[in-house]
Amino acid sequence: MGSRDQVCLACDGRGLLMDDEEWQYTCKICNGDGFMPQHTNVANRQLADTDEMNRILD
Repeated sequence: MGSRDQVCLACDGRGLLMDDEEWQYTCKICNGDGFMPQHTNVANRQLADTDEMNRILD
């Protein structure tokens, strides 16, 4: 893993996010890479497509 300043803060470098029911999703911030320089802006501000249980759909 790269240096701590390059790790995605949203997924902590894992590339996956988990909800309270332990469903895992690809991180939308780093696109599953796990790395994102902390000095860059998040350009992907589009709404996520969700189902009736508010789970993110791919």
